[in-house]
Amino acid sequence: MERSDLRLSIPSKGRLAEDTVSFLSSCGIDIYKPNPRQYEATIPSIPGLTVLFQRPTDIVISVRNGSVDFGVTGLDVVEEHRGDGDDILLLHEALGFGKCALALAVPEDWEAECVADLKTTAAAQGRPLRVATKFPFLTGQFLEKKQVPFSLVSAEGTLEIAPAIGNADLISDLVSSGQTLRDNRLRPLADGEILASQSALIANKGALKDDPRALSVARQLLEVTEARLRAKENLSVVANMRGESPEAIAARLFTQKTIGGLDGPTINRVVHQSGDPNWYAVHIIVSKVNLFGAINELRSIGGSGVVVSPVSFIFEEEPPRYRSMLEALK
Repeated sequence: MERSDLRLSIPSKGRLAEDTVSFLSSCGIDIYKPNPRQYEATIPSIPGLTVLFQRPTDIVISVRNGSVDFGVTGLDVVEEHRGDGDDILLLHEALGFGKCALALAVPEDWEAECVADLKTTAAAQGRPLRVATKFPFLTGQFLEKKQVPFSLVSAEGTLEIAPAIGNADLISDLVSSGQTLRDNRLRPLADGEILASQSALIANKGALKDDPRALSVARQLLEVTEARLRAKENLSVVANMRGESPEAIAARLFTQKTIGGLDGPTINRVVHQSGDPNWYAVHIIVSKVNLFGAINELRSIGGSGVVVSPVSFIFEEEPPRYRSMLEALK
């Protein structure tokens, strides 16, 4: 059935749903849903884009078959259900929330410490190891590559109990803090991580190729998400500094490791109370992890009155992932 709108699917419930709505809102993409029982909504800032609320697996399938143009869901679900074709284009693989890892976990009393040890365990038992998982494709692909004898046990409920009741020997499941594994006397293998995952933005490749509107929305989504994510890692720092000229102050800044700014500092004259004309305000962007080092560097070259503020967005001339998307569409 033909449709005139573009569609973005996001998770319908749970923590991932809440985090997705919160993240989009922080990017200036507010979702308007007048009736909480409806499974459709709109985004006032992006006219013509309908928001649908679906289960994570259904999001991937809908984007894959083209009934939905864009989706936000976990990378683990994307890689498990994207299929053999290239219908799905991964626009952004790291939106910064929903972080977890698909990993192998064994009973804590097993001697196996790494994946290679599973071969010995299977040989000792005289049969392939039974692995309970909700991710048969990724798990099977990983174990085949590692040449571990295995058979998969499908499970819809809680996986962690499978080894205890004898339904499986080990499990392949999503792990975040690892507390649930410990509570069920399981532990992850040292090198048993199959996939590091977090929320991702995906699109239907055909829609991007055939519909200029989809390409425009893709750019808008990538612009704001990249700018927001870049800003979250940085801070705005302003300091007063005395010097003969903006160029002389910049030269002092460039002798330091962390206070050069993105492309360079912004330096403006300060009308100082003393009447001294040689006071300037220096504005730089500093990585959060380097904040205290930057403050010490500023002080070491005469900076004072340092003010630190959060940054909402840092827009580049063109998002790198947008350029990558265009390359993938050729």
